[in-house]
Amino acid sequence: MNLDNSYARLPEGFHALVETDAVAAPSMLAWNNDLAVELGLDSLAEDEAELARIFSGASRPAGVQPIALAYAGHQFGHFVPQLGDGRAALLGEVVTDAGKRYDIQLKGSGRTPYSRGGDGKSWLGPVLREYIVSEAMHHLGVPTTRALAAVATGESVYRETAWPGAVFTRVASSHLRIGTFEYFAFRRNTDALKTLTEYAIDRHYPEAKSDEVPYVAFFRRVAERQAELIAGWMAVGFIHGVMNTDNTSISGETLDYGPAAYLDEFQFKKVFSSIDHHGRYAYANQMPIAQWNLARLAETLLLLCDARTDFEAILSGFPACYDSYYLDLMRPKFGLLKKNDGDAELISDWLNYLQDNALDYTLSFRELATRIDASDPARFGEFEQRWRQRVGNQATESAEVVALMDSVNPIFIPRNHRIEQAIQEAVAGDLTVFKDLNVVLAQPFLEQPEYAKYAEAPKPNERVIQTFCGT
Repeated sequence: MNLDNSYARLPEGFHALVETDAVAAPSMLAWNNDLAVELGLDSLAEDEAELARIFSGASRPAGVQPIALAYAGHQFGHFVPQLGDGRAALLGEVVTDAGKRYDIQLKGSGRTPYSRGGDGKSWLGPVLREYIVSEAMHHLGVPTTRALAAVATGESVYRETAWPGAVFTRVASSHLRIGTFEYFAFRRNTDALKTLTEYAIDRHYPEAKSDEVPYVAFFRRVAERQAELIAGWMAVGFIHGVMNTDNTSISGETLDYGPAAYLDEFQFKKVFSSIDHHGRYAYANQMPIAQWNLARLAETLLLLCDARTDFEAILSGFPACYDSYYLDLMRPKFGLLKKNDGDAELISDWLNYLQDNALDYTLSFRELATRIDASDPARFGEFEQRWRQRVGNQATESAEVVALMDSVNPIFIPRNHRIEQAIQEAVAGDLTVFKDLNVVLAQPFLEQPEYAKYAEAPKPNERVIQTFCGT
C-alpha cells in the first residue's frame, strides 16, 4: 500500500501500537473504487480475497504498523480526560502527488489500549450506516470523512444480542480532534501540546506559520472551517447527533456518523440520538455548540500563547462567520442570485412555515421550484407570494431560477427509514437496498426515475425517531 505514518513518528503518548484481529472469514461488502483511484489504491482490488483480509485487519501489508490515537473530550458537556481510539486502528497515510495526506483507518478491528473494557468490534449496522451517510455527504458537497471499504468478518458481535460483525475503512484528512488538544492540555504537557499544534498547522493550515501569531491564525482557520461545515449541515438538513469535542475535527470535516440523521419533516429542535435526552445537539443548536467546542480548543491554546483577547474576538465573531456561509448556501436554494437585506428573514419565515405545517425539508425545496410560475392558489401560503415577488425582482428568466434551485436542492438524501431497511435486509443477507442507496446518492440532484421510491418521505409507520451510537 506504500503508506507513510507521520503521526506514528510523534512522541510516545500520542498513540499506542495495536494489533488488529485476524477474523474468521472476511468478505467484501463494498469497495469505493472511485475513491480508491483518487488515492492510488485501486490496484488492491485485483485480488478481492486479499482486499477483504487487508480491510478487515486480518492481513497487515508490508511496512504497516497500526496505531490507536490518544485523545480526551467533552461528552455532552462533561469532560472525560482519556478516551482514544477504542475500536479503531490507523494503518497509515496515503500521500498524493500534491503532497496531501489522507488517513486510512479501520473501525471495528479489535481492542486497543483505549477500549475501556469494550470489545473493539463493530457490527454490520453502524458500518453500513457510516458508509452510506458519509458518501452521501460527500456528494452533497459537504466536507466529510469518506468510505473506502466495508468488510464482513464472518463472526458475531454481541450487543443486546448477536449481530454479524463488520469492519469499516474510513478516509480522513486527519483524525485530529479538539479532544486531542484537550488530552495534553489536561495533563499540562505543554511540550506535547506544542508539538501537536505545530503538527496540525503543518498538515492542515501551513499558511498560519507566516502569521505574526501562528497559534491565533491556526485557531482562526479552524473556526472558519467549523463555520463552513456547520452551515453545510444546516443547509442539507443534517443533524450530527453527538457533537462532542472528541468528534470535532480540526480539518473541518464531518467526523463520526453514530446517531446522525437527516431531517424528514422540519423541526428546529429535532433530535434523533437516543442518548440526547435534553436536546443539547438538536438541529438548531449545532452552530452554538460548535462555538462552545471552539472555546474549549482556545482554552488549550492559551497554554501556548497569551492571546486571550484574540481568541475571544474570533469566538465572538463566529456566529457572523457562520451566518455568512449559511446565507451563501441558502440563497441559491431559493433561486436568489444576489444578496438582499431581507434574505435572512425570508429564509427564517420559510423554515417556520415548514415547521408549522410539518412539511418535509428536502422535498419542499424541490416543490418550491415548481411554483415559480404557478397560477393556482399558493401551495406555501403567503410565503410563496413574497418569494415569487423577490425572485421576480431579479429580472431573470424563470427557467434559470429553477435550474439554479434544482442544482443545489437534492432530490435524494439518506432517508433514515431507508438506511434502517438497508441494514435489516443486509443482516438477512440481502445487500440490494444498500447498493441501491449508494448508486442513487452519488447523484442526489438528478432525477432518477428507476429509484424514485428512495426520494419519498417516510409514511407515519416508517418514521425512524431514534438513532443509536455504533458502540
